[in-house]
Formats: sequence, C-alpha cells, structure tokens
Amino acid sequence: QVQLVESGGGSVQAGGALRLSCVASGSIIGINAMRWYRQAPGGQRELVAGITSDTYTTYAESVKGRFSIARDSAKNTVHLQMNSLKPEDTAVYYCNADVRTPWSPIGREFWGQGTQVSVSA
Repeated sequence: QVQLVESGGGSVQAGGALRLSCVASGSIIGINAMRWYRQAPGGQRELVAGITSDTYTTYAESVKGRFSIARDSAKNTVHLQMNSLKPEDTAVYYCNADVRTPWSPIGREFWGQGTQVSVSA
C-alpha cells in the first residue's frame, strides 16, 4: 500500500550536522501529520519532531533550537535538519506518517524502516 523510505543517516562528530529525508510512496490520497521518532540502544522510541498538514511543528525539548522539520507536500516528503549534534542524539531514526489511502480515507499510520545516526564525542 504505502512505503516510507528514509535516507541521510550516517556518522558524524559532535557539533556536526545531518539531514534526514523520508519519502512516502504508494496509494496515497494525502498525508496528515508526518513525524520523526528515534530509538537509542536499550531505550524506548521517542518523538523527536512532528509537522501537521498545515505545517504546524512540534519538537522534543532535547532538540529544540538544533533540529528543524519541514515537509514538501507535493513530493510526499519530510526532512529533518539536525544541527549541533550531540552523542546523545545517537539512535535509529524512524519516519512516521498518517497517510490517507483509498482503504483508509481518514488515515492510518505507517512507519519507515529506520536510518542510523551515530554521533561521536
């Protein structure tokens, strides 16, 4: 039905930057909110940032002022610009989206496969 594919992960030193991208494809009527989550080794998955269809954004306190989420609705894409990265940002980052499909016209949740971000001190 719908696939979310992330890209842009990698390894950087503390203070560096990365830009994650997520593209949704498949039987898409529209997309409501799009979000980025992350899960560190041994930790729980946590919300990093979210953006609604009318571009209202929210951020975890730990990333405010350093991360920025943006979307290109025409391309079904969401980006996460991550600046001033810290070792504690190391995690697998997952794209999440509420997608309206012919079978779920109100929307249902889809997840990407995740992309690794590693920040060294």
